[in-house]
Amino acid sequence: MAIKLIAIDMDGTLLNPQHEVTPRVKQAIQAARDKGVTVVLATGRPFVGVQRYLAELGLQQEGQYCISNNGALVQKADTGECVAEVAVSFDDYLYYEQMARDLGVHFQALTQTHLYTANKDISRFTIHEASMTGIPLRYRPVEEMDASMTFPKVMMIDEPALLDAAIARIPAEARARNTILKSSPYFLEILNKQVNKGAAVKVLADRLGLQREEVMALGDQENDLAMLEFAGTGVAMGNGIDAVKAIAQFITTANDEDGVAVAIEKFAL
Repeated sequence: MAIKLIAIDMDGTLLNPQHEVTPRVKQAIQAARDKGVTVVLATGRPFVGVQRYLAELGLQQEGQYCISNNGALVQKADTGECVAEVAVSFDDYLYYEQMARDLGVHFQALTQTHLYTANKDISRFTIHEASMTGIPLRYRPVEEMDASMTFPKVMMIDEPALLDAAIARIPAEARARNTILKSSPYFLEILNKQVNKGAAVKVLADRLGLQREEVMALGDQENDLAMLEFAGTGVAMGNGIDAVKAIAQFITTANDEDGVAVAIEKFAL
């Protein structure tokens, strides 16, 4: 069946190491759109960190969509209005924030509009996240947080070796309670158990009346696995981790070698 929906991860996939969309990738996406294919950015970033790329790719229009926060939010690309949302509770925030302290790693929590940390020694990775995406950063002690808040996701963050050591000590109870996965060597994301990029892509496919055989997904990290598994055509980036390559139908070139364009040209054009 012809590809009618393409879901593309951003960091490590759509974007090259300089966080740019290359001319060939941009041209391939436009050519797919000219054929009537719906192109959706599916990312761990908050919506504010996606907007400039939506605009650059001509996707910030009525009838276009975006998947943010690793699938916790499905949003209209032009307004940011939520089509679907599955959040982490405040009780979960308290549970994992304390666990991060016990494990000796930093912690942060995202709402739709802000990035919060209760760490006085704010992690450089938290500062990097705020700088890269443009989401406002707030230091706020746990006891000053609003208990009515919910979060698309919360995160343990730290130097890769320190984070990996902490991950090895996360109890089975915590893994059963929520979805826990790495999106980069220094980010561990904690989401509602129902949330992943694959579930979000299915929401969109259903909304558009498409079958999974008409969906292509491209990614490079653990948080892309469910999306590639759902899609009829799952594409791993050449720079992707081994687990992603193992479940993909096709391995394209790396993100610094126009890998997204290579895959779109092969399967959608």
